[in-house]
Amino acid sequence: MSNSNDRLDKIVLEARRNAEQRERGYREQALKLFPWVCGRCARTFDRSNLRQLEVHHKNGNHHDNPADGSNWELLCTYCHEHEHAKLKDMEGRGDRAAAPAAATFNPFADLKARMEAKKGEG
Repeated sequence: MSNSNDRLDKIVLEARRNAEQRERGYREQALKLFPWVCGRCARTFDRSNLRQLEVHHKNGNHHDNPADGSNWELLCTYCHEHEHAKLKDMEGRGDRAAAPAAATFNPFADLKARMEAKKGEG
């Protein structure tokens, strides 16, 4: 049992290292391409606080890293968290956000009967 846990731990560790290496690569590229300014709140950054400036993938795909930076934008930590919170909120609503529940009330359900009754009165 411990062999399978050790193997799994190694796989997870390697995946984390690969993700960190990939992130360092596109982060470094983005910092060279773009001014050190948050794309949402316009806060400016320098070397002392640069770690608070993060790369956001516009299309949500962290593997889509074109060299021209067209899928990236630099966001401060707070704006980046807000972006992802908005996405989670939309996901949480699921299909309900896309298609509201069908109406069950029909204001014309007994219209024919009411019109017939009205004719009979007149």
